[in-house]
Amino acid sequence: MSHQTSAASAPQNGGVFSKLSTLDRFLPVWIFAAMALGIALGSVFPQLGPALDSVKLDTVSLPIAIGLLWMMYPVLAKVKYGKMPEVAANWKMSGTSLVLNWLVGPALMFILAWVLLPDFPEYRTGLILVGLARCIAMVLIWNMLACGDNEYAAVLVAINSVFQIVMYTVLGYFYLTLLPQWLGGSAVALDVSMGEIAKSVLIFLGIPLAAGFLTRLILTRVKGEDWYETKFVPRLSPTAIVGLLFTIVMMFSLKGEVILAQPLDVVRIALPLLLYFIIMFSLSFALSYFLKFPYADTATISFTATGNNFELAIAVAIGVFGLASGEALATVVGPLIEVPVLIGLVYLSLWLGRRLYPGDALWKRDQKPAPMAVGD
Repeated sequence: MSHQTSAASAPQNGGVFSKLSTLDRFLPVWIFAAMALGIALGSVFPQLGPALDSVKLDTVSLPIAIGLLWMMYPVLAKVKYGKMPEVAANWKMSGTSLVLNWLVGPALMFILAWVLLPDFPEYRTGLILVGLARCIAMVLIWNMLACGDNEYAAVLVAINSVFQIVMYTVLGYFYLTLLPQWLGGSAVALDVSMGEIAKSVLIFLGIPLAAGFLTRLILTRVKGEDWYETKFVPRLSPTAIVGLLFTIVMMFSLKGEVILAQPLDVVRIALPLLLYFIIMFSLSFALSYFLKFPYADTATISFTATGNNFELAIAVAIGVFGLASGEALATVVGPLIEVPVLIGLVYLSLWLGRRLYPGDALWKRDQKPAPMAVGD
C-alpha cells in the first residue's frame, strides 16, 4: 500500500519540467553549446588560448580557476555546516566512499589504461594520473544537480582532500613504478611533493569553502536563518550553473583544439575514460543501494567516486612530463570527456532514484521535483 501511495504521489515528468526555469530545463543543451562555443573561440582566435593561459592561479589558467571557484561557492554556501559533525560520524558511508575512491578507482583506471592503451605508454600514464586525483571541485555541482546531500558531499570532499595530500604520491609510486615493473613494463618516476598538492587543495577547496562558511555564518546572524534559506540561497544557487558554463567555455577554448588536431588520439584516450566513468558510477550506485543508503547519500557517494580532480592531474602531468607530452594530452582530454558524461549520469541517477527509491521524500516534494532544480 505504501509503495503505491509513494509512486502515485511522485510528480509526473510533464509536471517536473513545467516547473523548471529555461536554464535548468535545457542544461544539457547549454553545456554542449558551451563546449561548441569554446572550441569555436579557440579555432577562430588561435591567439586567445595562449593569452588566457598566460595568467595562472597556481598551475591552472586564471579563467578556469575563476570558473571553478565561482561554481563551487554557491554550493558551499548552501551547506548547513552545523550538520557536518553528525554526517561525518557515519563511518559506514564514509568508509564506503574511501574504499571506492582510494582503492577501487585508481585500480580500475590502471586496468583500463593498460588493457586499452598497451601501445601508448604516455597516454596510459596520463590516465593513471587522472585516476589517482580524486574529485574535490566539480563533484559538488554534479551532486547538487543529482539532488545529493550537500553536507555529506562537503564532508567527503574534505576527507578526499586530506587523503589526496597524503596518498597521491604514494599511490603514484605504486601504480607508475612498482606495479608496472611487476608486470614487466617500464617504470615511471613521479616527483611531486605533498606541499605542491596541498597548495592546490587549499586554493581550489579552501577558498570557496571559507567563503561559503563565512557567508552562511555572517548572513544568518545578520538576517536570520529563514531569510538565508528562502531569499538568499534561491538567488545565489543558479549562479553555480553559470559558473559551470563559463568554466566549460574557457576549458574548451584553451584545450579544445586538441580534439581538432589529434582526433584519433583523443578517441583512444576517451574510450577508457568513458568506461571508467560508467563503471565507477554503476558500481558505486549499486553498492550504496545494496548497503541500503538513502538516495541522497547514494548519489553523493556515486558522484564523489566517479569524478576526478582534473586540475591536479593536469598540473602534475605538465610539471613532471612537460606541456607537449602525451601524458599532459591525456589529462587534458579527461575533463573534456568527463563534463558531457557526468551530466548524462546526473539524469541516470535521478531516473534510478525515482525507480529504486519510490518512497523517498525527495520525489514527493513539488517544490523540488526535478533533475535540474538547482535553484531551490
